[in-house]
Amino acid sequence: MISITALFKSKPENKEQLQSMLNHLVTETRKEAACVRYDLHHADHVFIIWEEWKDQPGLDIHNNQPYLLDFIAKSESFVSAPIQVYKTVQIL
Repeated sequence: MISITALFKSKPENKEQLQSMLNHLVTETRKEAACVRYDLHHADHVFIIWEEWKDQPGLDIHNNQPYLLDFIAKSESFVSAPIQVYKTVQIL
């Protein structure tokens, strides 16, 4: 199992647009066969996606999906800082 945490800090004036784009990303990603979990959380102007994937080949397929690449390209103007993505390992 592969775990990913992604952080998105929206510009205050773009919070709703970014959330709408993230909602679409989550909906599409959850259809992928290798996706175990793809949950969206938020606090103030920070959005967090917590992901779990069956394996690296499935994650590689996800990373090349047109809707993800489109999201990455379009979201740059809505975030106040670079998107942070962490591949994590559970320790407890």
